[in-house]
Amino acid sequence: MLLTGATSQIGRALMPMLHAQGHRVVALSRAEQAPEDLSVEWHRVDLAEGWPDVTACEWLISFGPMQALANALSTLSAAPCQWLVATSSMSAESKRNSIVAEDRALSASLRQAESALITQCERLGIGWTVLRPTMIYGLGVDENLSLIARRALQTRLFPYPKGQGLRQPVHAEDVALAALHAMDNSSAQGKIIEIGGGERIRIDDMFRRLRDDMPVWTMPLPVPRWLMQLAGKSMPKLRGALSRVDDDLVANNHQLTMLLDVHPRGFSPDVTRWLEVKR
Repeated sequence: MLLTGATSQIGRALMPMLHAQGHRVVALSRAEQAPEDLSVEWHRVDLAEGWPDVTACEWLISFGPMQALANALSTLSAAPCQWLVATSSMSAESKRNSIVAEDRALSASLRQAESALITQCERLGIGWTVLRPTMIYGLGVDENLSLIARRALQTRLFPYPKGQGLRQPVHAEDVALAALHAMDNSSAQGKIIEIGGGERIRIDDMFRRLRDDMPVWTMPLPVPRWLMQLAGKSMPKLRGALSRVDDDLVANNHQLTMLLDVHPRGFSPDVTRWLEVKR
């Protein structure tokens, strides 16, 4: 079993599942990793520099950048694996028609990377499955909800945008389970599968639940529309997110449940657990 993106939040969630099934994992990381488990063989690798010198395997699961993986595979004349499962993002669709140019560019780059990876898999005869998760949370290493929670803990203030758009945050463990179930699954081969959480909730309710689960009291600060517009103009990095507060950013879990038999949990933040994660 070859795993790229092993130190990502999905990679961290998948490792115990692989260990429980007795898999020996060859894990690739761009940073040096201290071996903590004898069932994991770590390699310091940057796929941007080409395919690593590792033994061919049956399964490859990738939680890293798809374009780098596609580029590395393009240098090979023989398949390094039989099956490949890779994660993309629902941003490939949800940001396709965004009013913000940077969002549209991200969407286009994701779809281009998906296409490039699929092309290389089909050239090499690798069975492939691509997962498109929504906003991922649950292990304290994401740059969305966990970042908001940590800032609120420091300041005791909890600013949040008011909006009517639906969100479908998905736990990292559920994405990892989907990747596990996609392995050697002929029904999932050659498919791009969306994956969202077990419920769709309004964006303001999502933030309310997050605040309610904080281990300390924080002052709620709903951000009015005029201030969101001003923040979008003065802070370009926030422009895209603030422009989508009334948009539904959700996934269709039909293929996920029918093909992979994965039924994601509802949104249940556990901020105390996030705080225990060592970065």
